[in-house]
Parts: sequence; structure tokens; C-alpha cells
Amino acid sequence: MNIIFMGTPEFALPTLKALHHSSHSVLAVITQPDKPKGRGQKLIVSPIKQYALDSNLPLLQPATVNDPEFIESLKKNRPDIIIVVAFGQIMSETFLKIPKQFCINLHSSLLPKYRGAAPIHRAILNGDTKSGVTTMIMDKGMDTGDILLMQETPIHETDNAQTLHDTLSELGGALVLETLKRLEENTLLPVPQDHGQATYAAKLKKEEGLIKWGQSATTLSNQVRGLTPWPGTFTLLNKKRLRILKVQVAEGVPDDTPGKIARVTDMGIEVGTGQGRLVITELQPEGKKVMSAKSFLAGHKIERGTQFDQVPN
Repeated sequence: MNIIFMGTPEFALPTLKALHHSSHSVLAVITQPDKPKGRGQKLIVSPIKQYALDSNLPLLQPATVNDPEFIESLKKNRPDIIIVVAFGQIMSETFLKIPKQFCINLHSSLLPKYRGAAPIHRAILNGDTKSGVTTMIMDKGMDTGDILLMQETPIHETDNAQTLHDTLSELGGALVLETLKRLEENTLLPVPQDHGQATYAAKLKKEEGLIKWGQSATTLSNQVRGLTPWPGTFTLLNKKRLRILKVQVAEGVPDDTPGKIARVTDMGIEVGTGQGRLVITELQPEGKKVMSAKSFLAGHKIERGTQFDQVPN
């Protein structure tokens, strides 16, 4: 098939690589314009742009894909299908009508669950034990189109948002190729989503990273895993921010107090919660590098009974 690929972040890379090394022809790669980043506001090239340049694939970076002139120029390519993976712009109905067949989106959840911007993070935050990827026919709604194929995978207790992202991105590349194969064989029947079962995965906010010790240790563990690496979770100690990167859940005792350090060992810092204890095993003090709890304790005297600064629940 003649394919136009649209994507921007690292999540989209395995799919573009799979298409580039397949029997399909990638007519063009469309990615978001370079964005300024950091103090120097240096323009950053997206992972998809870099791969397209390295692979000599035709590259397009329109300010908006819905520009009428841009749409007309794409029509001249006569693509069979447009593949969209984490592109970052909403396409108009006119745009969706460009390909001979349709636009296919790869979404990082088992639709109709977790439509929207942050499905990977929300699945972990909610304590889900499985996730997956879905290919669907794009329509004018937000992740509402007919489902083509799905691939499920377990969420392990050791997974965080980054590791699940990496797993799903690789699964996604394979699923897109399988979807195209089944479409060529005419053995794929699109299935409408059950909109009554739909949930929405809202975009993450930095303030979601604040640890509220009155919640259960399991909930807080899911929070740490679901918000690592971004935006990260943190607590306050002596009014200074302490970033928490890895934790474990342990049994508590009746006199544990939420936010109060119950025990300090080489294994970690055990903190009371609303239910159970959260054992901090990896952290990052303000202005310092990431370190194990053991390394942190070597340079910071923290005693049992120390209270993390309380914040309103």
C-alpha cells in the first residue's frame, strides 16, 4: 500500500520503522514543526523528523495539517491509507477524506477505555493490571472511530509510565503492520465502539505529582509509577521538595501516622500512609541527582518519627 505516516514523539518511532522496512511504500512523513525548548529556546527536532531525515524519507512539517493548500498537495500523492500515531493535531473531516480508504490511528489503550491524551499514565494511576494498543478508523470524534484490531498486554507491578510506553510502542508497530495485512486480505471487519463504556484519560498536570500521605500505600505506589518519568511525584521535607522515583508497598501497624517516617533501613524509608506503609527506595533531593535511599541516608540524618510536611488533602 501507499502510506502517508503522521507522528511526532518517540512513541511513534517503532511504527514508522516497521512501515519503512515493510513492503509498503511510505510516500511522506508528516511531523509537528520544531519546537523551542529549555533556557536557550533551542529548536528541538522530533524523533520522527530525525528518523525521516536519516532514512531519506520525504518530510513535511505544516503549521496546521488542515490548511486547504496542504490538503490539496497531499491528495496529489494519492495515498491508500494515512497512519497517525501520536501526531499532536486534530484533523478536520476534509483531511480525513484524503486517502482512498481511510485514516488509521494507533491509540495506546484498549478502546473505548482511556480515550484522550494520557492513557498510559491513567491506566497505571488507576491500578489497572492490563493495557494494550488499538488500531481504529479515524472519525471527527476524539478516539471514537470503529476498532480494527487490538493487542493486550499485562501491566506488571514493576512497570512505570516509561516502561509501559516502551512496551506499547513496540506492540503498536507490529499491530499496524498486522492491520494493513488483514485489510489487504480483506479479512478485517471494523467494529463500532461501545460509547457507553468509554472513559477519558485527561492530560496530566504537574500538581498531580504531590504525594498526599492520607491515601493508601497502594494508591501512592500507583501514583509514583504512573507519573514516572513525567511529571514526577514529590513530597516536602523541611519545606524542600523531595522527588520520589521508586517505592514499594509494605504492611503497616495501627499506630502509623500518614506522612510520618515509621522506620529507616538500608532498604528504604518507610512512611505511614492512610493504609499500609510506602517504602521509598529511590529519590532525588532538590537540586541533586537521583540516588538510592541508602545513598540519601548517608548524607542526610533522618530519624524515625520525622514528619513530611503536611499539605491539604
